Amino acid sequence: MDLAARIRADLRAAADPSRAPGQQAYMKSAMPFLGVRVPDVRRIARASAAEAPDARGLLAVARRLWDDATHREERYAAEALLTLRPVRGDLAVVPLVEHMVRTGQWWDITDELSGRMADLHDAHPDETAALVRAWSVDDDIWIRRIAILSQLGRRDRLDTVLLADVIEPSLARREFFLRKAIGWALRDHARVAPAWVERYAASHELSPLSRREALKHFG
Repeated sequence: MDLAARIRADLRAAADPSRAPGQQAYMKSAMPFLGVRVPDVRRIARASAAEAPDARGLLAVARRLWDDATHREERYAAEALLTLRPVRGDLAVVPLVEHMVRTGQWWDITDELSGRMADLHDAHPDETAALVRAWSVDDDIWIRRIAILSQLGRRDRLDTVLLADVIEPSLARREFFLRKAIGWALRDHARVAPAWVERYAASHELSPLSRREALKHFG
């Protein structure tokens, strides 16, 4: 049994069908769920990944899991493979991340993959900055969203000029998921640089949602 098939089999063995309808309803997903908790999906994917011979093999398995998925947990497993050492922070993941975002078209997919972009910011700052600047003006709102969220969790390593640059093209957009992303990215940075976020919010026309999210923890 190849690696992709083994992961699929292990997911089905861990499934609780009674959970599946609630998961699908919560995620508003056209694709059904098996009923596997997300931490268990990640554990299953990572436990199996030792069999992948190299980064290229790991990316190939992730792509197969993603493209052939019949249940959403298979896509979560594909995402989990991208967190592993052979590919983490490797620019070779970019085409697959972009493919997943463009075909996934929802917040759970995009937000999980934003962590892979944060890895790339650390490993390849110049190339990744250029990439997310290009993504920030894309016609696809999910590509814009991952650009905005790409520095989540970077704390004092965050590039504020880059953050402002990727937010700017979406400031006037009305889509909920872009406005929420702007607020979330600013709120996350406020944990380490509250004064910068306050200045940014005071000098830019944020939507009420973005402003509320950005300043959520201010007194």
